[in-house]
Amino acid sequence: MATALRLFGSELSPYSVKVRSYLRYKKIPHTWVVRDSSTLEEFQRHARLPLIPLVLAPDGTAMQDSTPIIEALEARHPEPSIHPPDPTLAFLSALIEEYADEWGNKPMFHFRWFYEPDQISCAERIARETMPGADDETVRGATEMIRQRMVPRLRFVGSSERTKDVIEGSFERQLAILEAHLARRPFLFGERPALADFGLFAQLYQCSTDPTPVAVMRRRAPTVLAWIARMLEPRADGAFERWEQLEPTLTPLLRDEMAAVFFPWTLANARAVAAGEKEFSVEIGGRPFSQETQRYHAKSLGALRSRYAAVADRSVLDRILRATGCAEALQQAS
Repeated sequence: MATALRLFGSELSPYSVKVRSYLRYKKIPHTWVVRDSSTLEEFQRHARLPLIPLVLAPDGTAMQDSTPIIEALEARHPEPSIHPPDPTLAFLSALIEEYADEWGNKPMFHFRWFYEPDQISCAERIARETMPGADDETVRGATEMIRQRMVPRLRFVGSSERTKDVIEGSFERQLAILEAHLARRPFLFGERPALADFGLFAQLYQCSTDPTPVAVMRRRAPTVLAWIARMLEPRADGAFERWEQLEPTLTPLLRDEMAAVFFPWTLANARAVAAGEKEFSVEIGGRPFSQETQRYHAKSLGALRSRYAAVADRSVLDRILRATGCAEALQQAS
């Protein structure tokens, strides 16, 4: 009888490689199953939504959505924990993971489908992955079909000629911050990976496989690329650090990306969802940013606020959040 989990995913899916990295770290027996033409029927039998990743247990229980998957497995496999023992740091890790999943996905998707070399590269890799054994002519035809299907979806993440500077500026700023922060430690919170590492790595790993963003990363962020490589097979090499050790180089991520970019965007989205609006606009860094509303993300903001409210002693956390400009967004009523 099979005892290993089956992880249906794709090398080109950030959320798939996020869960795979977690399973590898925990040494949870699993089989990586590429969702392609040969496995699609089995995937569809168990998936509630046509989305990867999907984790299938030996008893037939299926889980989808990367963060709930990790949370469920963490409850069953608590060691080595991906949550720092300090509740303040555990919350900050969850905040960074939320930022990665919801905003960090924008640069990844933008670079992949905005520039022609990236469009062709990714579309061809998708074609080859999903049609194993297909001949070159078939792959060429599928590549163009995938490209024509995906490029119009840029609007779903707010990517356009008008907003590209906001998205690319966020990516470059994130790289600069991480380059300095990771120069002093192997992972975001010390000598072992936290939840934040899995979320943030997954998006940047995808960028490291696409021509345009990887060229930027090679020039400006070799330390980040080394961290991405570690996260493919992560291991615990020591303890989590204290906030006093992390503060000098982690504060800019909270201040310049969470407070200045992520929260203005997520609050504008939440207001638009509450008002029943189909689109919204917000100013980020003095530049306009517009996109279609995202209902799922409004729910995840509520979950983040609930996680914040569950921190029993928020004295240190609130000091950090106030100093970085993140407090008001988390303390507002959902």
